[in-house]
Amino acid sequence: MPPPSIKTVRQIIFYQYAKIISEASGFGKTNYPMIMTRCKQLEAGQIHWSSSVREWLKEKEVADTCIYCGEKKDLTIEHILPRSCGGEDVTDNVVMVCKSCNSSKGGKRLYEWLGLKSKDTHHRIAEGKYLKYLHSLHEKRGTLEVSDIKLLCEACNMQRHCEAENSVEKLSVYCVEGCFYKK
Repeated sequence: MPPPSIKTVRQIIFYQYAKIISEASGFGKTNYPMIMTRCKQLEAGQIHWSSSVREWLKEKEVADTCIYCGEKKDLTIEHILPRSCGGEDVTDNVVMVCKSCNSSKGGKRLYEWLGLKSKDTHHRIAEGKYLKYLHSLHEKRGTLEVSDIKLLCEACNMQRHCEAENSVEKLSVYCVEGCFYKK
């Protein structure tokens, strides 16, 4: 769970992205001071997340490799936010994965797929693209500044996951992806 100071959809997206920055800097995804500093810098516009071009270059470094497991054969395009959840067929929402991982993930959203306990184990490229994509979707919906967990829960279809992981009424990554589904 994020710290109590993380209260809005925008902040939780930046908090998760700050973990990626911290890990890429060699500090790991558990260095709280580094993560909070980067989160605040993202929020203040002092630093920015990677551009689509940088992400494309990073993906080229692992070309012909499943972004989730490292397999090098039977690769296919995978929508990080599944099309069944309203994910678009755009470069910011796709990565190359093996058929096994694609089948395993199926129609689940990224955090839903592996659960809260594994939320910090996703490959930085997939998670970074996903967070930026979710940010843009929330921006279009006008929900980036929503902080009332009840409002988020009303629009979400992941309550069963929150209940199973004892995260009911706590802000989590499920809150940023749970409102994206076909109704």
